[in-house]
Amino acid sequence: MAAEEVSKPSATPQYPEMIFAAIAALNDKNGSNKPAISKYIESQYGDLPPGHETLLAHHLTKMKESGELVLVKNNYMRPDPDAPPRRGRGRPPKPKVAVPPGTVVSPPRPRGRPPKPKDPNAPPPAPAGPPRPRGRPPKKARSAGNASAGPPRPRGRPPKAKPPFAVVGFD
Repeated sequence: MAAEEVSKPSATPQYPEMIFAAIAALNDKNGSNKPAISKYIESQYGDLPPGHETLLAHHLTKMKESGELVLVKNNYMRPDPDAPPRRGRGRPPKPKVAVPPGTVVSPPRPRGRPPKPKDPNAPPPAPAGPPRPRGRPPKKARSAGNASAGPPRPRGRPPKAKPPFAVVGFD
């Protein structure tokens, strides 16, 4: 007996059908908002699933994205059949040029810089020694021979050179 109850389809129709019926029954020229659609569905079809609000919001969004419904000022309505189709964002693609039948179309040019031509007479490249390590090379240590130049230079910017004072005399 339990298997019969599981296989039995529910009496409520699919959500898109209920939404279209609600919009048609409410018959508002500016469209119907979500609470009005929900209230109509609840009054017409009593045994709704527990997540009715979530399911309704999901189906309304899905139908809006697929173009079955249009959202204008928070009101859902069926799209006008005479209205031009909505264009996506961004620049429209270039129109394709019609190619007469029998014409062989060459593949598009590859992107990027073309490779250098190989010289057939050039010797093969000699393998370089061990590969260089990554990163900046270490600083070379100073030899003791440079120490005779004087004390090491202090850190930072050198002080500004001051001109010698001239002796002012009262003659």
